[in-house]
Amino acid sequence: MRKPSRSRPARVPRHLPLLAAIDVGTNAVRLEIARALPDGSLETRHQERDPVRPGEGVFESGAMPGPVVDRLVAVLRRYAALCRRDGARVRAVATSALREARNQAQVLRRIRRETGLELEVVSGREEARLICLGVLQGRRPGQRALLVDIGGGSTEVASADGQEPRALHSVALGAVRLSELFGGQQRLRKARLAAMRAFADEAFRESLPARLSGPRVALGSSGTIAAVVGFAAGKGGKRATAEEVRRAASALARMTPAERRRHFDPRRAEIVTAGAVILERAMHHLRLEAMVAVETGLRNGLLVDLVRRAQAREDHTAAEAALALGRRLGFDERHAVQVGALAVTLFEDLAPLHRLPAAARPVLEAAAVLHDVGNAVSFHRHHKHTAYLVANADLPGLGERERQLAALVARFHRRSFPDPGREDLAHLGAGELRTLRRLAALLRVANALDASHQGAVRSLRAEVRGRTVLLRLRARGPLDLELWDLGREAELFRQVFRRRIELHTDR
Repeated sequence: MRKPSRSRPARVPRHLPLLAAIDVGTNAVRLEIARALPDGSLETRHQERDPVRPGEGVFESGAMPGPVVDRLVAVLRRYAALCRRDGARVRAVATSALREARNQAQVLRRIRRETGLELEVVSGREEARLICLGVLQGRRPGQRALLVDIGGGSTEVASADGQEPRALHSVALGAVRLSELFGGQQRLRKARLAAMRAFADEAFRESLPARLSGPRVALGSSGTIAAVVGFAAGKGGKRATAEEVRRAASALARMTPAERRRHFDPRRAEIVTAGAVILERAMHHLRLEAMVAVETGLRNGLLVDLVRRAQAREDHTAAEAALALGRRLGFDERHAVQVGALAVTLFEDLAPLHRLPAAARPVLEAAAVLHDVGNAVSFHRHHKHTAYLVANADLPGLGERERQLAALVARFHRRSFPDPGREDLAHLGAGELRTLRRLAALLRVANALDASHQGAVRSLRAEVRGRTVLLRLRARGPLDLELWDLGREAELFRQVFRRRIELHTDR
């Protein structure tokens, strides 16, 4: 365990509990447990890293092999026990290896069953956003930065102003992937090195803009970058020029595996040549003069993200992202905002009834704001079009699993119910299905209360009275359409909560 260290995220509540970040990368699995302090800093209490190589074989076969899954589950079982021991609030994410594994669903189910962890497979853009949070926390507004992170299966590139990312890009090129494709573990002849460089060039050309504005010195946040920069600069330096990185890549390619192990630990030595080539070509494409290695990254971003969620700041981020998406798709903003507000009121007022965690609130709000965006495709079956659009959208503030849940909540805002036994919901665990049904029931009531799309309900209060839920409405005008629609849509609410709805209306 390392000595406690401090980084500076935003102000946090005085009694925030321990936080835990679990990062399932392509090379290794990492855990960090930290305590949020009253002054807004994070004190690291425990760190672990296990080089189980989750990406081993994935990029060649397309699936995570059984022995790799066994190693991964064993490590995560231990991490989960440590988090339970400390009572830590956990966010666990997986990156490119599980993103691309065709047996992803089976692996996630086994992890959930044997460890109790909800492992979230994040998109490349969400990964880049989290890296930005970890690296840029505390920077001055307007201070421009360019970030590069080379993982085992992908490379993330982000430009930012201050602490906020401005552009996020993910390139399907990482040190393990490139090493497996070109045999980078061995000494490389000039022709093989040239082919590796050409492959990396093509990947960056396809995934990054021709010109990505930003400073000419970038921050590199991964272990691969730290290793290459330290070798290139000499004596473990933290800054290397583009020419130094190019020479380092050529020198590493000429070395035998035994020679590389003199400079790096055995696991790093296997992929360091590929990592150096990726860094060299990334710097060339981005027209960088130098790269500075930093120690913070994805895990720090996860911790900062947990702090923000604890402060309910991410609720606003998710809602703002939902509004931005809806505007791009030309939705009825007045109706969307009204349904979102009504849904949030129901969620907060009926907390003793639904007993869902606070993290479900932004999921419901995003689903409520976006429930009708499928009309951009077609009015008919628009709830299904909505589900597709939300599931594949970029919604900062919602993780991958939260976004998929929001898509399902929005999909079931009308027509059929999300009943147990449906084939299209078979991938959900019992807890996820229960959350979906409760959120969908709340959304149906909120949507019915603006059936006219006229904002007729001026205010809403909800309270539980025995076997009844009393809705107190203040109205701006007639509620005939709302009351008729509520009569139709309250059935799922009755099924889920075993309460009937009673209305009290006041002008």
